[in-house]
Amino acid sequence: MASPNTAAVPGTGTGTGTGTGTGPVQLRSLTGLRFFAALLVFFFHSSLSNSPIPPNDPINPFADPGIAHGYAKAFLNTGYMGVSFFFVLSGFVLAWSARPGQSARAFWRRRMTKIFPNHLVVFTASLVLFAGASITSVGQWLPNLLLVHTFFPQPGINLSMNPPSWSLGSELLFYLLFPLLIGPLRKIRDGALWIWAAVMVAGTVVVQLVSTYLVPDTPKSAITPVSDLQFWFGYLFPPGRLFEFVLGALLARIVLSGRWPRRIGVGTGLALTACGYAAGFLVPFPYTFVTATIVPIGLLIGAVAQTDVDGRRSLLRGRTMVWLGEVSFGFYLVQGVSIFYLRSLLDGATYGVPGALLAVAGFFCASLLGGWLLYRFVEMPAMRRFSRRPAPAAPAPAEPRPASLRVP
Repeated sequence: MASPNTAAVPGTGTGTGTGTGTGPVQLRSLTGLRFFAALLVFFFHSSLSNSPIPPNDPINPFADPGIAHGYAKAFLNTGYMGVSFFFVLSGFVLAWSARPGQSARAFWRRRMTKIFPNHLVVFTASLVLFAGASITSVGQWLPNLLLVHTFFPQPGINLSMNPPSWSLGSELLFYLLFPLLIGPLRKIRDGALWIWAAVMVAGTVVVQLVSTYLVPDTPKSAITPVSDLQFWFGYLFPPGRLFEFVLGALLARIVLSGRWPRRIGVGTGLALTACGYAAGFLVPFPYTFVTATIVPIGLLIGAVAQTDVDGRRSLLRGRTMVWLGEVSFGFYLVQGVSIFYLRSLLDGATYGVPGALLAVAGFFCASLLGGWLLYRFVEMPAMRRFSRRPAPAAPAPAEPRPASLRVP
């Protein structure tokens, strides 16, 4: 999950994506918006009827069956939407901040530094607190450690250790491929950008068609209406998520080129996003992963970015929202511990409405605290220390020659 702060050349908006002539403007509103995407994932996780970690007790803390069902129904697809937002945003930000001539090695070093330190800390916490008890072989934990676990179709591997880390497998693929993709993306003529964006949206449909008709539909998944293989291919498999990432990069080019439609503002983007979420309850289940919401998500990201380009007022650009956006990566990643593990300590107990709301608030505070700790003491120190190549040592100054002795 790339930080929108990396698109960091501030300036006054000119309507073409550039600031004062030194580069693209800083997209601080997208940083703030990113927190709401992470919050959607939080509510999805807190409403689950089955925990992904043994003993698989319900996460949903409401004792009243009707309220528990309503809470779960309301946030049934928010996790899918939040993750899709992150993937589109990654492509948008990386394309926005890319510079001609940037070396692939420098890019990879910065991106690996961005994700691996936080991942390793939460991986270790998960291993110690809960995952170690169910790990029976190196083949379960090693792929997760290396973030290649979602290339494996087995649920015991692709959702092992810290379950939220599955999305980092896709992010890692995006980062590895980006230096190879940005050149061809830059060569697309401005007039064809929207056509290629439509092709990416169509690609998300093709993924689900393949999953539905070519991937075995048995044995059925214990937690979804499709088979484990269909869920893996349609949702977890990293190559299938490339369409969202490339769409984000194309949308960045559209805004940078000054071709963003002025009639598509933030209000329109929010309204369409709500409609896309509602559509997720009407389409076949696999299309809720990406297809039902991909167009609204892309339009919302582009509209918010255009707000910053134009220099218009945005509540998302305030200090608090930017801070929440900065800690959102850790907030997302730590939820396997702050929600799933903490809930297991309560032995599946459920509560009345006040107690259940208090439990959800406790999960939120624990997740936010964990996200801040990761950002402050892991992510930022690692970025300062390792994200840039050390400057070459300055040559030692030459020793002055002694003055010649003159014989009077």
